[in-house]
Amino acid sequence: MARERSPALWLHPQTNVTHKMPVCHRILLLLWLLHFSSVHSDITDGNAEHLKREHSLIKPYQGVGTSPSSQWDFWGSTLVTSQYVRLTPDERSKQGSIWNTVPCYLKDWEMHVQFKIHGSGKKNLHGDGFAIWYTKDRLHTGTVFGSSANFLGLAMFIDTYPNDEAPDRSFPYISAMVNNGSLPYDHGKDGRSTELGGCSVEVRNKDHDTYLAIRYSKGRLTIMIDVDDRNDWKECIDFGGVRLPTGYYFGASAATGDLSDNHDIISMKMYQLMVEHTPEEDNQDWTKIEPSVSLLKSPKDNIDDPTGNFRSTPLTGWKVFLLLLCALLGIVVCAVVGAVVFQKRQERNKRFY
Repeated sequence: MARERSPALWLHPQTNVTHKMPVCHRILLLLWLLHFSSVHSDITDGNAEHLKREHSLIKPYQGVGTSPSSQWDFWGSTLVTSQYVRLTPDERSKQGSIWNTVPCYLKDWEMHVQFKIHGSGKKNLHGDGFAIWYTKDRLHTGTVFGSSANFLGLAMFIDTYPNDEAPDRSFPYISAMVNNGSLPYDHGKDGRSTELGGCSVEVRNKDHDTYLAIRYSKGRLTIMIDVDDRNDWKECIDFGGVRLPTGYYFGASAATGDLSDNHDIISMKMYQLMVEHTPEEDNQDWTKIEPSVSLLKSPKDNIDDPTGNFRSTPLTGWKVFLLLLCALLGIVVCAVVGAVVFQKRQERNKRFY
């Protein structure tokens, strides 16, 4: 059987494909490959060497319970089975959560969450959603998907019901928030005034697995999703200038109100990222860092903004690719126009001899 051609061969200088390819096409191909590699290098390959089991929730959930040796504790309507952890059943007015009992002292990490949201409710007749937390305190109940609104740390919200009913946003909606305890999450406005960014994605009643990846490394927060069962991560949030301390706890919580859904966590896998830091960063006491985000304006200045948006996110992924493509097309257009003008001048000069 013939061996399948490696993708790297398409750029080998001796291949006939690229040898006959016009220069502009080669540049476009190179730009596409650079974009492809930059997006897919953002997610770990799940190497077991970096899996931190003390911060991971994996079937059959043997470390879950209320004993002193348990690594995960749960509260409320949470039901732990051998196949899933159900934070809430498809019933009204339920709240549940599950929390890691071991504080995380990793400076750079990536959390993969496999989840499932399903229920009997039709479109816009289901709710409310669930949240993934990295916070100073754990098991603090409240009004934000079953947890406290005035938290310290990081929260990722998978909101399935539009409380604000604004026409510019479709649900389910994934967003993120960093809080030092001074700003409560406004559930009535779906957290618009304090979110770092977000994306709309259909995650309910899928027949296949759905995943969420949360990466924090060197002050950058990236959230990616895989909900189409194609093993293809898509960027949802990418934000720099994020400062998070170590020693906080990971957890997940969910809530239902007048509308309901089953909110299931299949797994939460924590990976340590091997990243080099400067001596100054290594000598810093990371447990004393206050959760914050470097913004052009304070979140308080954004409360009355109806769009609920902060400054534009950094130029990454497709934005960089499109910017480079536009620049290349501009150069090509200028070259063509210059050549035409030069040729006409040459023809006009010949008529004078």
